[in-house]
Amino acid sequence: MSNHRALEMFGRSGNPAMSDATFREEAPADLRKVSVDIDNQFMTLEGTVNKTGILLLLVLVSASLPWNLFFSTGNPGAAAPFMIVGGIVGFVMALITIFKKHWSGITAPIYALGQGLAMGGISAIAEAQYPGIVIQAIGLTFGTLASLLFCYKTGIVKPTENFRLMVVSATMGIGVLYLVSFVMSFFGSGIGFIHSNGLFGIGFSLFVVAIAALNLVLDFDFIEQGAEYNAPKYMEWFGAFSLMVTLIWLYLEILRLLMKLRSR
Repeated sequence: MSNHRALEMFGRSGNPAMSDATFREEAPADLRKVSVDIDNQFMTLEGTVNKTGILLLLVLVSASLPWNLFFSTGNPGAAAPFMIVGGIVGFVMALITIFKKHWSGITAPIYALGQGLAMGGISAIAEAQYPGIVIQAIGLTFGTLASLLFCYKTGIVKPTENFRLMVVSATMGIGVLYLVSFVMSFFGSGIGFIHSNGLFGIGFSLFVVAIAALNLVLDFDFIEQGAEYNAPKYMEWFGAFSLMVTLIWLYLEILRLLMKLRSR
């Protein structure tokens, strides 16, 4: 396989953090060059898994702050400032990480801390409305992660070109739809079925959850090929960050779906 063809295989995830140019820009000049101490110089699966664990731990630790505040005060509104600040910090750090990948060792952990605050605030508000819903959403999220990883490693689900095209196109369509709805909200309007608890609204949420879950398969493949073709070591942090982006999206969509079901 030529270097050009190998690089073309990277960056086909629906995850916005993983563009076609990701590894093309970051990969060594000669992908066939072998180092004596490769683990200290190039991206590995083990290293990416370890860093994903670190980011996940940071999310859980920071999420516990607004979550514990909610339980101690009994007021979900007390978690709102954490949600706002964390969301802004997470968004800014995500943009920096995407455009400055070699900074990901610093920006990815800050992103995880910010998103943890936001997730904790959102979860507290959801829990106040529907007790027990958060543990259900967490269980379904990690269950989906484990299931998709098993399907990917056993070859039950394969990221073929058609599969990639379908998932990426659907992801982009969902992103555009959410953006349009967000802009319309400033004018007192919106796209009703996104938040509706009717059959169409629930069906839409099920579709979005499915697409978010399928993005995990593309992320697994993306990270595995990055390790196989010796991406730079700091790309472990970027790969872990990208996987966290998908996991957080999946959790939020599952939480939204459960809230729609519980409200019926």
